[in-house]
Amino acid sequence: MHFLEVAVQNVRGFSAQNRFQLKPGFTVLKPPAAEISPLAGLAMALLYADGRGEDGNFSAQQDKRGKAAFTLVGQDNLTYRLLRELGSSGTLHKQTMPGQPPELVSSDTAEIGQFLRSQVGLPSRTVWEQVYSLMPSHLPSRRPRARTSKTDVKKPSLPGGGTNPHMQALASNPSMPALASTQSVAPAEDIPAAEAKVKALEQELVKSREMEDLQFKLDGLNSQAFEVERKLKSTEGLKVAVRDAEGAWNSAPTPETLGLPADILARVERYPKVIAKRDDALKRLETEREQDAASVPASVEPLKRNILFWVGIGAGTLFLLLGLILGVAMDSSWRYLTLLDIPAFGWAAMLALRYVDDLASTSSVRNKEGMFAAREKKLLEEFEAEAAPVRKAMKVLELENHEDIPAVFDRKGLLEQRLTELRDQLATMEADPEFVAAGQQRDTIKQQIEELNAEIGKKGSFVRDLREVERELSRTKESIALAKSGHVPAAAPGPAAAAESAGGSGPAEDPSPLVMKMAADLLNMDVTVLAGLLRDRCTQYLSALTDRRYLGVEWDQDGRASVFVPGQQLLVGEIPPRDMDMYYLALRMVVVEKVSARVKYPFLLEHPFVGMDEVKLPLIGRMLKHLGTLTQVVLVTPHPGLAQMADGTVNV
Repeated sequence: MHFLEVAVQNVRGFSAQNRFQLKPGFTVLKPPAAEISPLAGLAMALLYADGRGEDGNFSAQQDKRGKAAFTLVGQDNLTYRLLRELGSSGTLHKQTMPGQPPELVSSDTAEIGQFLRSQVGLPSRTVWEQVYSLMPSHLPSRRPRARTSKTDVKKPSLPGGGTNPHMQALASNPSMPALASTQSVAPAEDIPAAEAKVKALEQELVKSREMEDLQFKLDGLNSQAFEVERKLKSTEGLKVAVRDAEGAWNSAPTPETLGLPADILARVERYPKVIAKRDDALKRLETEREQDAASVPASVEPLKRNILFWVGIGAGTLFLLLGLILGVAMDSSWRYLTLLDIPAFGWAAMLALRYVDDLASTSSVRNKEGMFAAREKKLLEEFEAEAAPVRKAMKVLELENHEDIPAVFDRKGLLEQRLTELRDQLATMEADPEFVAAGQQRDTIKQQIEELNAEIGKKGSFVRDLREVERELSRTKESIALAKSGHVPAAAPGPAAAAESAGGSGPAEDPSPLVMKMAADLLNMDVTVLAGLLRDRCTQYLSALTDRRYLGVEWDQDGRASVFVPGQQLLVGEIPPRDMDMYYLALRMVVVEKVSARVKYPFLLEHPFVGMDEVKLPLIGRMLKHLGTLTQVVLVTPHPGLAQMADGTVNV
């Protein structure tokens, strides 16, 4: 899991409006002002929203609600975007397909939280806060120390049991500094106030127990609600498939929607035969046309150009004239010569008749050509009437071959069959008794959740954790018991005693048990086994950060830590505050390093190095850069040296 992008608007500690990318590795965020940008707190408020509107405190202008959005990649390798209007509602979207708009997962705060934990793989709020978020307030030196009696000294035990001889020597040697007990003791004059505090703590304990019971019930109902929603949403994928199938079926082409005749498939089937019939008819028509054209002359010579015709006319005229002239002038017997004009004129007449026949034949050919043209036009019109719908279908469907047309129209039937199957599956799932029961339970569970939220709201927006109240109550009771039994510190007037009474001089609370318990849960192992896994690496970190003043680290079965110095073993709570901060930093980094080998979460730091030696910051930067090779590390700091060591820097 890692963050991809953060977008903010009117959020305290950030620019008025900004959107910045976060890459894997070690990234440094530079705040716009002296105030450190509360990235870790903002991420916790969004990822673990409780619906009470407490995240509204992150708004830069209280009269105007801020907005924040985190885009992240979950453990399922899907991209999610969590958007929240600070102090109000929020939404969770999931990116299913690249390039497609994200789909809404939920807009219900409880459902979003449950989905982030169960599907996205987000750890519990305690793990996120105690392991993967590091702020200055987390450092042990920022936590108050308990007041202790100088006479009540507790000897630290070794992790395997027994006492350390060096520690025994330390306790018995007055020249060596004594270790204060981790047990708080109240002065005699403070016993009434302590007893009053016990009563107040007992009342708070009752309230915390009630709140925890309510929260336990609420978590159970939220889990049931999520399971019910999961069952009800199990049909969402099938419903989407049904909608897609309906859309595909409705959009599938049909002859009616394309403006084609209903018998288009029959026409497609006849189309090859129609083409063959047309070609055969045109071929026969062309053969007849050629035969008729070969039987008549291509052209007829005009009669006036026929020499034989004029020879016959001339000979007949000559014989006619000679017979008349000679018969009148010489002898009447010459008149018989005129009879010779008959064969001459007959010859000319025969040629004229042949010319007329040739003209008639030529006219007949022209008439037949018109007939052939009419027959050809009719054939083509008949073919076009049969083939035009097929050609139109090919054009509309953008096909090059008519044989592909039936497959297109057959797809409608296949889609209808698929749609019927999906509808039957959906009906079967919705008729399942578990699905029906989930639908009946949803409204009831939501009503119960609303009632519990209202009851929790009546009891107050902030209630301390039950274990924390129990620990404080136990310490207060033990302090009163020790004071009553005579273990009362002697009065030591003066500034030193006053400071001791005000600020506490006892050992600080060991931060190790909680961190070790969280790490053991993440790695699914016992604290004892975890201690062996972390010992050497944590020693390396601590030794480097403290200039080798500490030579080793050990944890007992409860996760309480002790460190080794030359010649002795000290409880972590007894070492100087600065060294204790270095130990805590080393522990946190080694836990993140070891856990990242199994599951990856981003490690968010809000400049927890305030007050640390400047000479240590380059070393810490190199350690964080190493962690950046294992998981995403995001550090908010204005320090220029740390920014130079990062894989990337971003102005926020």
